[in-house]
Amino acid sequence: MKWFDYAAPRSLAEALDLLARNPRARPFAGGTDLLVQMRAGQLDPDLLVDLKHIPELNELDCDGSGTLRLGAAVPCCRIYEDERVRRHWPALAEVAEMIGGIPIQSRASLGGNLCNAAPSADSVPVLIALRAVCRIAGPLGERRIAVEEFCTGPGQTVLGPGELLVGFEIPPPEPASGACYLRFTPRAEMDIAVAGAAAAVRLSNGVIAWARVALAAVAPTPLLVREAGDWLADKAPTEENIREAAELARKAAKPITDMRGTAEQRRHLVGVLTRRALQQAIARAREAQP
Repeated sequence: MKWFDYAAPRSLAEALDLLARNPRARPFAGGTDLLVQMRAGQLDPDLLVDLKHIPELNELDCDGSGTLRLGAAVPCCRIYEDERVRRHWPALAEVAEMIGGIPIQSRASLGGNLCNAAPSADSVPVLIALRAVCRIAGPLGERRIAVEEFCTGPGQTVLGPGELLVGFEIPPPEPASGACYLRFTPRAEMDIAVAGAAAAVRLSNGVIAWARVALAAVAPTPLLVREAGDWLADKAPTEENIREAAELARKAAKPITDMRGTAEQRRHLVGVLTRRALQQAIARAREAQP
């Protein structure tokens, strides 16, 4: 690993100024991906900008509307230990507890997980299913985009020069709604998913008012399967309809074969995981009915 400078700004304005003045700077929240990539020679920044001390990036709170405001640098352990998150967004708490082991969870953040833009990122499908919105700050001010639009390819994002991810806004859970994320890994923990599926649904008058399905590790980016959600809308939550939605997700997947699994295996897993995630999301929605 080559030499590099280190800065720990205390404000968002200071961080943006450092990034603007140093084209070869890299921001980091936990560094659990960045430092590994630097050791492997995949990245060689001249300056690391530590975001852990910036208040906006460490925010974990609900506003007056019940929207969860989650800073990009909030470590996973703070997320799953927060009683509000566990009560209102249990799928988010579960995925935060799923990433790595306890030492990693004390540093790693969902913002870093998204910015690393790995197709297998576990937290991204859940954020997509929960309709999370990214807050991005840069030289031209702040903008917002849906999480499903953030990753443009493996390791690539919509962030422009001098921009950084400030955090997420996650809508409050609607009545009779539920979400779930499931993944398949060769080991129980601390392994990269071979395939993953997240689902979120809302029930109303005995039918599915809306549904969202998102996949991990089976396309160049985390994938929102709009056709699966569209199929389920206004339909009864029957096994037949769930299986059809899972089949649509399987067909939408664009997996590759690598050392962790074959494309054929991943397609099969998408169908199984999507069906089970939808079943669990519907069960949670029923439990949340007024």
